[in-house]
Amino acid sequence: MIASSNAARILARQALSKSGVGSRSLASLAAYEEYGKHVFTGTVADEYLQKHGASSDLLKDPSWTKTHADVVAAAVLDWAVDNGANTYCHWFQPMASSGVRHGQSGQVQNMMMKFDRETNDIMFDFKGKDLVKGETDGSSYPNGGLRGTHCAGGYIAVDTSSPIFLRGDTIFVPSAFVSYYGAALDEKTPLLRANAALEKQGARLLKHLGLDVSEKGGLITNIGLEQEIFFVPRDQYYRRPDLQMTGRTVIGKNAPRGQEMCDHYMAPLSSATPALSCMQEIQEECWKLGIPLKTRHREVAPNQFEFAPLFGSNTTQIDQNLMVMQIIEEVAPRHGLAALLQEKPFNDINGSGKHNNWSIATADGVQLLLPKAINEATGNESAFNVIMAAIVAAIDEHGDLMRMAISSPGNDFRLGACEAPPAIVSTYLGDDMTYYLESFKDGKAPGEYIPSVKTLDLGAKEILPFEVPAEDRNRTSPFPYGGARFEFRAVGSSQNVSMVNTVLNTITAEKFGEFADRIDAGEDPLEIAKESLNKHWRVIFNGNNYDEDNQTMLTERGVWRIDSGVEAIHTITSEKNIALFEKMNVMTKEECESREVVLHDHYTGTVEMEALTLVDMINQHIVPSVKAAGVGPLSELEAAATTITEAIAEIHATEDSYDKAKLARVLRLETMIDIRDICDTAEAVVPEKLWTLATYKELLFLDSHVGPGIEEIYEE
Repeated sequence: MIASSNAARILARQALSKSGVGSRSLASLAAYEEYGKHVFTGTVADEYLQKHGASSDLLKDPSWTKTHADVVAAAVLDWAVDNGANTYCHWFQPMASSGVRHGQSGQVQNMMMKFDRETNDIMFDFKGKDLVKGETDGSSYPNGGLRGTHCAGGYIAVDTSSPIFLRGDTIFVPSAFVSYYGAALDEKTPLLRANAALEKQGARLLKHLGLDVSEKGGLITNIGLEQEIFFVPRDQYYRRPDLQMTGRTVIGKNAPRGQEMCDHYMAPLSSATPALSCMQEIQEECWKLGIPLKTRHREVAPNQFEFAPLFGSNTTQIDQNLMVMQIIEEVAPRHGLAALLQEKPFNDINGSGKHNNWSIATADGVQLLLPKAINEATGNESAFNVIMAAIVAAIDEHGDLMRMAISSPGNDFRLGACEAPPAIVSTYLGDDMTYYLESFKDGKAPGEYIPSVKTLDLGAKEILPFEVPAEDRNRTSPFPYGGARFEFRAVGSSQNVSMVNTVLNTITAEKFGEFADRIDAGEDPLEIAKESLNKHWRVIFNGNNYDEDNQTMLTERGVWRIDSGVEAIHTITSEKNIALFEKMNVMTKEECESREVVLHDHYTGTVEMEALTLVDMINQHIVPSVKAAGVGPLSELEAAATTITEAIAEIHATEDSYDKAKLARVLRLETMIDIRDICDTAEAVVPEKLWTLATYKELLFLDSHVGPGIEEIYEE
């Protein structure tokens, strides 16, 4: 444990001096020669595969797992040894890991060696059979009833859509994780199935519109994931059991200063605190893994920051995002910091999200959501209109599933505040796009869609007039169109976004398939699109989603609104949604039911950890401080601990996971909030020297509370 903030800074500087992080020479690409060296793809894979008579093109066809597994394994082994690695693991993604499992992944690390018992000789040993599949004990992962305790086998198969990578002495093989009977025990398998459904149904629809995607290499879904985080001083983090155990503060009086001055947003990344050097080191670790973590900046709340990569295929981006979160957590301590990935670590300031920028394209780059590109590729001036009509219909019909997909426990405190869109699932298209599609659905000939621009003249000769898009950003919409992509803004910062993208791809695939079926039956695609837009127009809303009158209007209009995350999770097993997932071959009824159980158990478990931590903090910190000070609501605090304990006992006595989660939600969002007020009242009157917990003032202001140590001030 770091004894003081000064010690933390000294350790951070020592780490920096050893690694070279934090220092930069003049602009040069030489510093980035290591980019991608630790990911087995492209030129890196080509170099090693060529030694075995193959090339990196081999990896583009999943059949290599059957035909050339030994060749790829030999090349991977050579690459591993050259980079100091002697261990491998199949790297998979168990369900319900956000907020509790470091790295959100599962793995068993095995050495790529064999040992001769007679001679004691050691040799490298890594075959194709080791690479492409594995078996592990699946008994202790969340499964929601998909397997019995006596059926513990978990089976792992390499995911060829996401490249093998190397970190430290270990090779990581991205993999799917299923039961003996093939049921998905992970986050990845349903996503891969949803990708297949979208490609199949999208190809059918596009062929009717004039484009054979088989000639374009098929369809892919791309995403870009913005990752928000908090950094807090690690010595103060150790003085907060709630941050250590749950990732958020369950009590805490507001500091005299918050975000009211908007002074943190995109402010300079000062070298006077460890945050900048920490972010630099995180980026450099990511470069080696081929993660293009290009953007970094301060966010709205004090001590809140953001990284953003370039977009890529959804499976690769999700795998990379999990590694980004793990690297963030592991690098922060080297700089005397603790990283908080939870959605709402602090009360009354902004929480953190992970905007999911979603788009569809052919493998050779034709964007389906870019009007000019897809219309030219199809030779059909209305192709974009048909595609958009299908997506608008999908949002309107399946907004409940979109809400389910973002029901992480931390989003309880974030959705609907002036930091994240409300739990009402509408879409923003912008005035130009809305007018264009409205003209189309009403039978007018809208012609080519050309987004308008306007010229800004600042009235200063030093700055010439310049053009900007006529459409403004709408950050209050859950799912705004941004030109070539939709941005799912409501996603939580700690989430594995596989379910988010499984839902987006599945609901879109269903609509693409429905349109294709009707065209197969002889209907006109344009008439289908017009009818669909007229039917589902209600889900398009370009106004302020934070405005309560607008929220009431959208609710009365019939747009999906589910305020409770617990209730939203329950919708995955509705008759409509089970039929959808089964129709698209994404999840079976049993897999849907298991996910509801797992997600509700995850929610209840999260609340129970928070509640038990609060009881400990009351008994071990707050009550002793109040007694020592002789002031504060002592009797109310003692009663509060009993109230929480009784509520937990009631949850334990309940059998059904859904009923447990409903009780947990009441405990969290009603009982514990009332008790928090009592605790914060105590903090307000107890003298600082008697208050043993780190305060918001000590946690939230690196710029004010972390500075140079005395050894820097008096350097020789």
